[in-house]
Amino acid sequence: MGDLQAGATPETSGAPVPTTPGPHRDFAAPDVVLPEGACDAHVHVFGPHGRFPYAPGRPFTPEDVPLEVLQEMHETMGLSRAVLVQTAAHGTDHSAVLDALRRFPGRYRGVALLADDVAPAEVAELDAEGFCGVRVHFAPHLGAPPSADALARLVDLIAPHGWHLEVHTMGTGILDFAEHYPQLDIRVVLDHLGRFPMPVDRSPAEHQALLDLLDEQDVWLKLSGADRVSTDLPSMSDGLALARSLFEHRPDRCVWGSDFPHPNTHGFMPADRDLVEGIAVIAPTPAERRLLLVDNPTACFDFDAPAGVDETATTHRRDA
Repeated sequence: MGDLQAGATPETSGAPVPTTPGPHRDFAAPDVVLPEGACDAHVHVFGPHGRFPYAPGRPFTPEDVPLEVLQEMHETMGLSRAVLVQTAAHGTDHSAVLDALRRFPGRYRGVALLADDVAPAEVAELDAEGFCGVRVHFAPHLGAPPSADALARLVDLIAPHGWHLEVHTMGTGILDFAEHYPQLDIRVVLDHLGRFPMPVDRSPAEHQALLDLLDEQDVWLKLSGADRVSTDLPSMSDGLALARSLFEHRPDRCVWGSDFPHPNTHGFMPADRDLVEGIAVIAPTPAERRLLLVDNPTACFDFDAPAGVDETATTHRRDA
């Protein structure tokens, strides 16, 4: 169970050289007012590498962006809860996420990356610490996608704990995943707007596959990554318009995430204030913002309901 130990042994070879840029760190408060209990449904923590070393053979090396930097960003933006998604830079060593879950119980939930040979006992330990899902990739730069057999094994491992399967797709990956979906009897959470090539009329099959998946009983979508899909930078107007249209399609199945600190980004690096301001485009009314940022993530990730949330109106993962 070495992967589960917080406070890993420091690297002895010196500081790793980042291969991708870090985020903007001059955080500025947005004009949009977020509801109390607002959740950032997709973030990562990196390092510090001296305590939480990066994985050998990782696909990229980030700058250290530890939990304290994430918390500074969230405090500035008005976000009080988050889903911490394990990063490929840390591989299957979940120490950095476990540290956050242990220090701030109830504030965070975790999404794991699991090795092919992971034991059921390890999944049970992660569940007890606050993990609620496992991420898989249909994205070429992060390796080969999982096979049908691998997906079936994952579902068998996580279903007893009520976890969701988090699916990161790129390009035509949403089409590849859609072929597997009928065999998966589990909650699915799709990352980053499906991340197909924009504009939408360039990817009609991918867009329709995403809409069809959202029409299923228990498929959710993270309205994150507008900066990653947009062809209109720095405004991100087309990415935000796509997010708005998808929220209108299934307002009860969408959550929002910043994707801080925007790992493996090359070229345009969004300011987090601009991403939060974009929430006003995605969810223009206070009622819509409460649904997107409070009610939906409470249901999807099994957070305790903040004051004012009617728990009878939400379906928690362990009751689904």
